[in-house]
Parts: sequence; C-alpha cells; structure tokens
Amino acid sequence: MVYYVALPFIPIEGGLAPGEAVECPNGAAAIRRAHAMSFNDANAGAVAFSRSGDPNVGEFDDAVILKTFGKVPEDFTDSQQV
Repeated sequence: MVYYVALPFIPIEGGLAPGEAVECPNGAAAIRRAHAMSFNDANAGAVAFSRSGDPNVGEFDDAVILKTFGKVPEDFTDSQQV
C-alpha cells in the first residue's frame, strides 16, 4: 500500500523539528497540503512524500520526496524545492 503524507517543519533553537504529519488520499493532495502548511507562520517549511509499506507488519520502504516548500532538513530536500 502507498501512503501520501504532508509534513511541516517547525523552527527550533539550532534547527528544525517535524510537526504533525497529515496523511492524504493521493500525491497531488499531499503536495497541496504541504504547500498550504508552508504558509503557516508557525512552520519554516513542509514536505510532501510517499511511502510504500505494510502497517500491519510495520515494514515500510524509504520515503519518496514529492515536493518541498520553504526550509526543510537537508535529508528531505529535492530538486523541486520552492
């Protein structure tokens, strides 16, 4: 099963911390949600990503970054950053 997620990042002293992730029905919705999250003054930026896996077993493949907005940790950056 593929999961689509929008994840904001909150500025903290010395860097960024992940905020509350939101599961979305598809990749386009995750991108739209992450874009909206990036406009929230409490967030430094946001990322939309997909991940395949089985929650019943707890096994997931690596995340695939769909798009990033604003400031996100380096390991979440992609070529489509806005």
